[in-house]
Amino acid sequence: MDALRTHGYVIPFEEVRPLIGMGGDKLVPKLTGLDAESGEAERLSETRSALFLKRELPTLRPTRGARALLERLTSLGMELVIATSATSSEVQALLEQAGVADLIPLASSADDADRSKPDPDIVQAALRMSGSLAAHSVMVGDTPYDVEAAARARVPSIALRCGGWWSDEALRGATAIYDDPAALLARLEESPIGAAIRG
Repeated sequence: MDALRTHGYVIPFEEVRPLIGMGGDKLVPKLTGLDAESGEAERLSETRSALFLKRELPTLRPTRGARALLERLTSLGMELVIATSATSSEVQALLEQAGVADLIPLASSADDADRSKPDPDIVQAALRMSGSLAAHSVMVGDTPYDVEAAARARVPSIALRCGGWWSDEALRGATAIYDDPAALLARLEESPIGAAIRG
């Protein structure tokens, strides 16, 4: 919102809210009418990134159970890969802020894809990085855009309600829905991840 205002776009939060989780190359044109490849759109994205890293990132805290879930998945021999529409510099900063950078060696970001979520490009980039087949993978996300991107990449998905904005109806394309990483960890054996582990 601050980045939009800085560039002269005063847009009510109600218009922004349903787009949270969508990549900037789609969000900016929808809100401003700018071409995603224009200089103004690029400057707006740079402003957003700078404001996020300076103002918002330091206030973020890990989601309940995030590290414990990732530690458990690692102990089971699962390879963890991030698939995000954030830039590579934002990804590393986010992982460090969440206290999980040591558990996730691979990340596909906006820098690895032509199109952001809900297009499948970033999920497909994550699959290439890991060398994994879509059918042998599971994506965990917290927005409808994550669920759609996974489906379009033919990857089963798990949705988490901790994204804060979305109803179960909005997340309905997911194979399963849990409150947060702690809830998924508590029911891991019966989850799609448990099924993937059992082969």
